[in-house]
Amino acid sequence: MSDTLTLSAETRDRAGKGASRALRREGRVPAVIYGNKQDPASIHVNERELQKLLNTGHFFNSVIMVNGERTLAKDVAFDVVTERPLHVDFLRISEHATVTVEVPIVFVDEDEAPGLKRGGVLNIVRHELELVVDAAEIPDQIEISVKGLEVGDSLHISAVTLPKGATPSITDRDFTIATVVAPSALKSADGEADAESAEG
Repeated sequence: MSDTLTLSAETRDRAGKGASRALRREGRVPAVIYGNKQDPASIHVNERELQKLLNTGHFFNSVIMVNGERTLAKDVAFDVVTERPLHVDFLRISEHATVTVEVPIVFVDEDEAPGLKRGGVLNIVRHELELVVDAAEIPDQIEISVKGLEVGDSLHISAVTLPKGATPSITDRDFTIATVVAPSALKSADGEADAESAEG
């Protein structure tokens, strides 16, 4: 279960670029809370506090309490040069709202995959799974076993056991999460052998 994060905020009186720049000079980041059939609220948060939450790695798949309001982070704009956060969008949610979140994937049992033991490489197609879940039950991560995979095998969403109540947001196809591929050195050696036999 993902932890609930907490972020204090203050109401933003003035909007516009000039006001936002002034806030950033004071170490604040402009933000907005919207949704749940309420008016959007313009706020600003402490940049250091925000950066600490961003560094947890769970910022986008945790419930964030902003001044007592239950929210999900929907977007963070960063400065392209300094990579400092410039603006944050928070979506208001009710306690058991159904939400769509990206949850990190952790691959396990790599020592029990014959294809990897023989030098194959795990080619990760998706590092995160977009899941539809209850806001109170957002998982920290999804562990996916690669046990038994051979070179050339693919791992699809249908082979993954998701936490109770969680469903993938993509439902129209059995999408690939990872494949086991032959290392490029093996591939090029096979290619040269094929070329030689063709010449012979």
